[in-house]
Amino acid sequence: MIPRLALVGLCLGPPVPVLAADGLTMPDGARQLAERVSALDSYDLPVGGFSGGAIPIRRFEGRVDRQTWRIDGGSKTTLQVLSPLRDQIVADGYDLLFQCEDRVCGGFDFRFGTEVVPAPDMHVDIRNYRFVSAMRGPDEALSLLVSRSRNGAYVQIIRVSPPVEDAETVAVPTAEDSGRDGPADLPDLAAELVAEGHVVLSDLDFSTGETVLGAGPFASVEQLAAYLRDTPDQRIALVGHTDSTGSLDANVLLSKRRAEAVKDRLVSGYGLAEGRIDAEGMGYLAPVASNLTEQGRTANRRVEAILLSTR
Repeated sequence: MIPRLALVGLCLGPPVPVLAADGLTMPDGARQLAERVSALDSYDLPVGGFSGGAIPIRRFEGRVDRQTWRIDGGSKTTLQVLSPLRDQIVADGYDLLFQCEDRVCGGFDFRFGTEVVPAPDMHVDIRNYRFVSAMRGPDEALSLLVSRSRNGAYVQIIRVSPPVEDAETVAVPTAEDSGRDGPADLPDLAAELVAEGHVVLSDLDFSTGETVLGAGPFASVEQLAAYLRDTPDQRIALVGHTDSTGSLDANVLLSKRRAEAVKDRLVSGYGLAEGRIDAEGMGYLAPVASNLTEQGRTANRRVEAILLSTR
């Protein structure tokens, strides 16, 4: 018997629609990154935004199917990706319990307080995501989480259905698994960090000659924090750099204090352990461009994250 939601795709004609959990028709160009099916598990379905130090949830038990998808490129907003998926689940008999976007959800607190498949199979920009939770009957639940990176959109689908007797919990290989090179599929900053061993945090805001980091939020810091949360054994070093204006001693001190300011933001703002992050300064000893031009000096003023060995 064809799943009811699959019938939505039969009207589209070629190409053959890509189907996700419960027969959801995914957008053109979507590719599955991961799927894990747990024959008997529990899932805490968010039914409200973060408030009073917690996210209200409703716990479901049964077969839990967790899927993630990526839609490369394009300029669709998170709402443009989410809307047709939401329409499909409503057409299939689900009742919407709760829906929100980033700040309304609770931003950082909601993202890290609800279940998210770890990177590289899911990426969530805490300033650009949407969430929907729904249920059908007393035993079925479904959540959609959609976010964007600079290069594409990510979709997470978690579905709870009645358990199947004698079934096993499996991680289902996807079409990507056979050709995956590892770091190439990591989202944005994490991809470069793992592939190259270091990455420049290019959107930081320091006033000239100052060591106080701007209020932000900064996408590079958020992505770095998300990567570190998803890889709890990993350590990094933050290294500050300056242009060649002024003495070496003064620039080494300035660059180190800027690296320490980023470390403080990761520790105080994102709850990361201080011992996982080193902070050092190189002054003007490691330029990436000529200090003879303003453009080169601007490029040389930077803070980099460097990947260290695991703890």
